[in-house]
Amino acid sequence: MALRISELFASIQGEGPSVGVPSVFVRLAECNLACTWCDTKYTWDWEHYDREREVREVAVDDVAEEVVELAGAGARTLVVTGGEPMLQQFELVPLLVKLRAFGFRVEVETSGTITPEPAIAAVVDQWNVSPKLASSGNKRTARLRAAPLGWFAAAPNAGWKLVATSEADLAEIDDLVATYAVPAARVTVMPEGTDAATLAERARWLVPACVQRGWRFGTRMHVVLWGSERGR
Repeated sequence: MALRISELFASIQGEGPSVGVPSVFVRLAECNLACTWCDTKYTWDWEHYDREREVREVAVDDVAEEVVELAGAGARTLVVTGGEPMLQQFELVPLLVKLRAFGFRVEVETSGTITPEPAIAAVVDQWNVSPKLASSGNKRTARLRAAPLGWFAAAPNAGWKLVATSEADLAEIDDLVATYAVPAARVTVMPEGTDAATLAERARWLVPACVQRGWRFGTRMHVVLWGSERGR
């Protein structure tokens, strides 16, 4: 069994409730959405990137070996990201089982458009769910799917991490949080941006909104440190 891999690297978790935690990242290729502001288009936009150069198929055992080597004696958090990792949820299960046996804690980043099957749900410690807003440029029927979002809303180990491009996005976030009854403590909202200056500018109106609603404010630590550099 193989996975379609975009990149593997060790860094810190840059977003969400585990920000700053030393982690190994498995970035999977392909996505079922097409966000206009996506900063990893090299995982899915084959009109502008060469799929043969960007994607490699790697056997699960070989991926596990690379992850353990990258982790060394330090990182014991695995972050599976993309693209949309849930497009490969069945192939992921044996990898996650193997790495948990090595002592890894598993986080999966997802847009919340695909419902997890029991096999993968059993081996994920934390879901970082990022429903996409209208500002992403995706059709509502593609980006907001009731069944998977309901599943993640009911899962106590699923945090919701939403990206705001402007103050106009706040009303849509309010509506999503209310519709799915997501506790404020499980909601992180962060500004969209691929450079530190943009993140800081948008944080000035986003922080008060988070304080008012009891949401966690999140930034993109890897962008603050390295900008849009890949593998960070």
